[in-house]
Amino acid sequence: MATKVFIDGAQGTTGLRLAERLGARKDTTLLTIDPELRKDAREKAALANDADIVFLCLPDDAARTSVAGITNPNVKVIDASTAHRVLDDWAYGLPELSPAHRQKIETSARICVPGCHATGFGLLVYPLVAKGLAGRDYPFTAHSVTGYSGGGKAVIADYADKNRPKGYAVPRQYALGQNHKHLPEMQKVSGLSHPPVFSPIIADFYAGMVVTVPLHLHLLEGVRDAHELHRFFDDFYAGQKLVKVQPWEAELPESMLDAGSLAGRDDLEIYVFGNSERAILAARFDNLGKGASGAAIQCMNLALGLPEQTGLVTSGN
Repeated sequence: MATKVFIDGAQGTTGLRLAERLGARKDTTLLTIDPELRKDAREKAALANDADIVFLCLPDDAARTSVAGITNPNVKVIDASTAHRVLDDWAYGLPELSPAHRQKIETSARICVPGCHATGFGLLVYPLVAKGLAGRDYPFTAHSVTGYSGGGKAVIADYADKNRPKGYAVPRQYALGQNHKHLPEMQKVSGLSHPPVFSPIIADFYAGMVVTVPLHLHLLEGVRDAHELHRFFDDFYAGQKLVKVQPWEAELPESMLDAGSLAGRDDLEIYVFGNSERAILAARFDNLGKGASGAAIQCMNLALGLPEQTGLVTSGN
């Protein structure tokens, strides 16, 4: 029997990608709402309580309201908003971090999808702290270059506007006051005593991103050079289906790491560069893929006992 899925907020970028991926599958049936009733709380609750899986692609307050209306104990909720990401009773949807993270996703009825920036940061920083290479108080910094689709419909419309300001044609740094909404999960999930200094940058391309974390190796425990750090990450993520550590000294076009090469895919690449003094860790992926809808579907697959890459687009397909 096909799994019944309801996407609450199917008109946004994440919802549309979810509908595209799931609509192509024979093992899922999408429950749809009359467009005129898409904001009707009673109608949405009725559909949600009839589903096996509910995806929430909503603003935070609306996501909390929708969860409160789901009374069927058999319904599994996968929330793509920021509303529940730092709550202990919700599973954090990044199974690659540890067996405990994976098990909680497999067994929980409430799962939150990580933020796109937080996905890259967590995959790069969590291993260092969890394995004792970096202390909880290490002064982490990060920057993230992302396509404009991560900003949602309003930002997409701004970038598509023929009369947009000239500044839209070049990369623009934002959240300058160090108040980005992903910072709480970046700190908590990575086990840090304080949030990192974070510099997100939006650029004039639709989808894709690179999150980068620079490191001073003399501040790490037991790491002699960047090559040794690469071996550490290669071992940590060995066997993962959707996170792949790229070879040491990987050949890149013009020796540059672009942010858009994985657009349209649901997997993620990790790179380690550097020398005996300093290193750069980088995570490249699609902000709408492993940074949003791809991660949501991966969590659904795990919660249903399916191979986690089912229905996803990766380097292998």
